[in-house]
Amino acid sequence: MFAPGVSGGVVIVRPVLSELRIQGLGVIEDATLDLHPGLTVVTGETGAGKTMVVTGLHLLGGGRADSSRVRRGAGRATVEGRFLLPGTPDAEDAEGEERSALHLAADAGAALDDDGSLIAARTVSADGRSRAHLGGRSVPMAVLGDVTAAALAVHGQHEALRLLRASEQRAVLDRFAGAAVAEPLAAYRRTRTAWRHAVAELARRRDQARELTREADMLRHGLGEIEGVAPQPGEDAALVAEARRLADADDLRAAATGALSALAGPPEGTGEEPDAVALLGEARRRLQGGDDPVLAGLDPRLAEAAALIGDAAAELTDYLERLQADPQRLEHVLARQAELKSLTRKYAADVDGVLAWADSARERLAGLDTSDAALAALAAEAEALAGELAGHAAAVSAARREAAERFGAAVSAELDGLAMGAASVQLAVGAKEAAPGAADALDVDGRRVVAGPDGVDDVELLLTPHAGAPALAVHKGASGGELSRVMLAVEVVLAGADTTPTLVFDEVDAGVGGRAAVEVGRRLARLAATHQVVVVTHLAQVAAYADRHLVVDKGGLQAVDGGVGTDGVTRSAVRTLGDDERVVELARMLAGTEETETGRAHAEELLGAAAADRSAGGGTEGPTPITRGAATRRSGSRRGRRAG
Repeated sequence: MFAPGVSGGVVIVRPVLSELRIQGLGVIEDATLDLHPGLTVVTGETGAGKTMVVTGLHLLGGGRADSSRVRRGAGRATVEGRFLLPGTPDAEDAEGEERSALHLAADAGAALDDDGSLIAARTVSADGRSRAHLGGRSVPMAVLGDVTAAALAVHGQHEALRLLRASEQRAVLDRFAGAAVAEPLAAYRRTRTAWRHAVAELARRRDQARELTREADMLRHGLGEIEGVAPQPGEDAALVAEARRLADADDLRAAATGALSALAGPPEGTGEEPDAVALLGEARRRLQGGDDPVLAGLDPRLAEAAALIGDAAAELTDYLERLQADPQRLEHVLARQAELKSLTRKYAADVDGVLAWADSARERLAGLDTSDAALAALAAEAEALAGELAGHAAAVSAARREAAERFGAAVSAELDGLAMGAASVQLAVGAKEAAPGAADALDVDGRRVVAGPDGVDDVELLLTPHAGAPALAVHKGASGGELSRVMLAVEVVLAGADTTPTLVFDEVDAGVGGRAAVEVGRRLARLAATHQVVVVTHLAQVAAYADRHLVVDKGGLQAVDGGVGTDGVTRSAVRTLGDDERVVELARMLAGTEETETGRAHAEELLGAAAADRSAGGGTEGPTPITRGAATRRSGSRRGRRAG
């Protein structure tokens, strides 16, 4: 299900794009492409619609939609891709990008099919509207792009290649360098975070010293006022209750005295006034005089009621003894309430809020120290961190420069076999000078440079097309065909470090022929040992190395009248070629016709040579191409016998 690769004897499981369906795009009405986990080539005559395959992949990757690509007469164009993602527990040890693709899909709510595959779809209507779907769920275009970008990279002559971005060129160099850059870069980033915080805090305190001093004075005044009053939690509510009791003492005494008289008789009565305790005693005496068990059963309940009334009378008596009219205490309570109210008017709605404000003010005040000693301590901290950061930055730059030399030499060596033997590639690593007053400026080795999140280095991919020519940025110094070959050479060098599992190359062989064409095919086969590779090509030498050969042609299953339907719209179909059909197609690519015995013989010889080359390890240094199964070995043997 997944594309296998070999790295140090360990089999790597990678996600692959197993199937691509295109509907209503350009000349393709409806076609399904079964892609191999290794190297898939797409061929066909000029104008047959090969470019639509790359366009479909570009749309699937979140690229810009162009309604002019919608097939004439169709309401919309649709591209669907089936990605096979590692989703089993064993796949947790696979590389991080595969896991991130799966996690991104899960975060978007996408559902996987039973076989663990993920369906990604992009629809472009004739009126220019575009929609994206992931696992059966409608998602924003950016989400589709994020998920597919983790598994798919399209390299074409007429689009903004990711390796043309300065940030990507630096990231490529860092991946190539590995731990030599990753470790000091991680230390650099940690130190930079602390340094920026210290610098920002120092600048804030210096620039806002007057405002901060004023704020600190206000906080101190408020805290002093609160501490002078010294409120206690819940004190305001307790004072309200006490003031009410003191103010209403006479009324409360009358109420309590009346209640006590009703329960136990008036304190100064004759003893004959009716009260609850006496009446309950009389009731008990009357019931105890008979033999009826029902009446006798009421006695315990009356005894309990008498006990409760006695307790209530005792509490009322105690309350009356404590209840005294105290004008001085009332005056004190009212004065205390006025003090608390002066705080609640300024700082919070109640005393508990005032106390919370005081706690917050103390914390804030601790961070507003603008004294000379505090500023000097912050300045010393920032300076120490700047020195530490400069050391990490220098270590990162040194590791990058060392890796850049090796990287440039490796890519230049690859170009030698791609009809660009006189060309060379360099990765220029240089620090960006900081403008006066620039943020994040740092002194490194006596230079004032910008300390960015990825270090102080600007990295630029330069191409020298031939001896004596100036080295120019690759997007300025390379033609379309040269640019594609540079990208191919870079991908081959990065094969062990590149985390994008599916690579698509459009017309990578433009302007190449002869021996160089064979080298292009050989390198693509080597790249397919660790990546899924899809190539649109005109060269038979490249197509001969394919694990699966697809052809786009007019006059396919859905076409009539030589490829033009009854509606006058050209139709193209995509077919997977068998062994004999590959011979015919390669003969056409070599000689322009498949009818001659010479053309067929050349095609069979080319297939046999490619199979033998791959079985022997590609004939060049680098990763050993993987053997693609018994069926491929048998077909290669047959081709070899025919070529012999």
